[in-house]
Amino acid sequence: MTLIKSISGIRGTIGGAPGESLTPFDVVKYITAYSAWMKEHLSKDEYTVIVGRDARLSGKMINQIVNSTFQSLGVNVVDIGLTTTPTVEIAVTDENADGGIIITASHNPKNWNALKLLNNKGEFLSASDGERILEIAESNDFNFAEVDDLGGCVEKDYLEKHIQHILDLELVDVEAIKARNFKVAIDCVNSSGGIYIPALLKKLGVDNIIELFCDPSGHFPHNPEPLPENLTEISATVVESGADLGIVVDPDVDRLALVCENGDMFGEEYTLVAVADYVTKHTGGNTVSNLSSTRALRDVTESAGYEYHEAAVGEVNVVTKMKECNAVIGGEGNGGVIYPAFHYGRDALVGIALFLSHLAKMDLKVSELRNSYPNYFISKNKIELTPDTQVDELLKKMKAKYADKPINDIDGVKIAFDKEWVHLRKSNTEPIIRIYAESESETTANELASKIMSEIKELS
Repeated sequence: MTLIKSISGIRGTIGGAPGESLTPFDVVKYITAYSAWMKEHLSKDEYTVIVGRDARLSGKMINQIVNSTFQSLGVNVVDIGLTTTPTVEIAVTDENADGGIIITASHNPKNWNALKLLNNKGEFLSASDGERILEIAESNDFNFAEVDDLGGCVEKDYLEKHIQHILDLELVDVEAIKARNFKVAIDCVNSSGGIYIPALLKKLGVDNIIELFCDPSGHFPHNPEPLPENLTEISATVVESGADLGIVVDPDVDRLALVCENGDMFGEEYTLVAVADYVTKHTGGNTVSNLSSTRALRDVTESAGYEYHEAAVGEVNVVTKMKECNAVIGGEGNGGVIYPAFHYGRDALVGIALFLSHLAKMDLKVSELRNSYPNYFISKNKIELTPDTQVDELLKKMKAKYADKPINDIDGVKIAFDKEWVHLRKSNTEPIIRIYAESESETTANELASKIMSEIKELS
């Protein structure tokens, strides 16, 4: 059993002992700490939070505990039920709420669940706020409301509201999408995307939809992380049905992967690249992705005459950098698209609408669009070290070794070699260094990663 307590939320497996997995006891403890932080942070007379969940088997049970805990603390709840992470984020601002909780373990297997924590802007918490909540949780200094001061709970459906917000965006061109008469296959991994994605596509004028795994039962038909090795069925379906493209989302619908008409993967890294290409061409502006994302975004941005910026890994870090440089689009290479004209959160729904608008106006096949972008390959590796290894010192040595190269050390060590790069990041939970290397050749990317790994071993 596993329980991971981090600044971004509480994640764990279901069942087992308190403190060792995500039990009802732990849910109460951390919701109580979050509530205390919210009251400490905002200092109001009355508080309201948004609560939503994905379709995980444990979701409804945890949802009930979360709602009851908030009410026992005098906090009002707006429960938007089976929904998506980005929907909860926009509901926080639409309802002028003081925070939000998304009950989802994202791409983790079905025996996992988590509490993702939002502030009153509908954004993930800063590191300092997350640390404060963990500190409060360990203090056990909690105060529950008396009977006359209990919070209330109302239920709302935000499906249509989320979709309407997307349709209202200037760059979402419904008429262009309708005119292309796209045939689309979708894989929603039997979670809330099975409700939201078909509804969105129909409103965008896509009438020919082939649905795979759209029953929100929580029984994931395959590993729910949208990686190529998990997407063989939709790849085959796209080809066999003659679909124009395939669309894949993770259980909480904040990551978007695409499949070309020939069954090839568009590439999670290139979801953001394509959407950014569309946005920068039509509105102009800077872009942001994290240090481990493809250089193709930089190339597309600079070719349009704008600036690309790097952020530390993690959605909250990308959002912070986007605000600093006034970026018009940003995200992460895992298929996470953040479009601030809508809201500061990864949103597969807005990603779909922008991508289809782009594809419709370009009048290309999906594979042709993919081939129009610079082609890079990322090699992902890790080195397991002994528990007594001084990882920070090891990274300092690697930084010194390549002192003549451009280096970014805001999150580990990233070394640039012309159009190639290597990013070294330490794990916060185990003695591991993760090594990402990118090159225009898959062979070269693997060779570069191997070279760096050998040098690390020599220095350790």
